[in-house]
Order: sequence, then structure tokens, then C-alpha cells
Amino acid sequence: MRFLVACGWQVEAHRFRVGRHDLDLVMRRGRLVAFVEVKTRRSLRCGSAVESVSALKRRLIERVALGWRLRHGRAGDEYRFDLVAVSDLGRGRYDVEHLADAWRMTWSPC
Repeated sequence: MRFLVACGWQVEAHRFRVGRHDLDLVMRRGRLVAFVEVKTRRSLRCGSAVESVSALKRRLIERVALGWRLRHGRAGDEYRFDLVAVSDLGRGRYDVEHLADAWRMTWSPC
């Protein structure tokens, strides 16, 4: 979250929940709203952070994002899905990679 704020984003929501599913972060920069999934890895043994966001996980995030949009979205807002991959390098050191527009969906009112 601190990384994105330092890059000029504002926090709209942290751990926004719909039922038992949540969005890690909802961030805003002007009219652009990013629904952000955050993944942390200590090693690549279980795959990269990007690989860990399956099609099912993306659909669940999209469903919760639609709930946020219906409750809090503003006219003229633009939306995208981002991924922040955090690599724990040990000894309190981290590498943060922000993948903007990591995937897309077609919004549906249903």
C-alpha cells in the first residue's frame, strides 16, 4: 500500500469484502480506479506471484470489484485490475513490482 501511495495513488479501500471474498486494495488516481491483488513470495518454488492468480481467483476478484463499483463508483470512473508482486528478499528487504492492467474483464450489470 505504501508503495502505491508513494507513486501517487490514494487508498479508496483496504480489504473490501463481499461475502467471504475480498479485494486487497482499491486505489484511485484521478478518475482511474485500480482493483489491486497483492501477492508476496519468498521463493519461486510454488511459482511466481503472477502465476498464482488463477482464472478462478480473477473471476472472484472481478465479482467483488463489481460490488465495490456499484456501491462506491463515481460517474466517469475508469477501472482496471492490477497486481502487486512483493518478493521477500530477507533481512527486511523487499522488491515490489506493480503490474498495471494485469488482466481485463467486460463489466456486466448482472
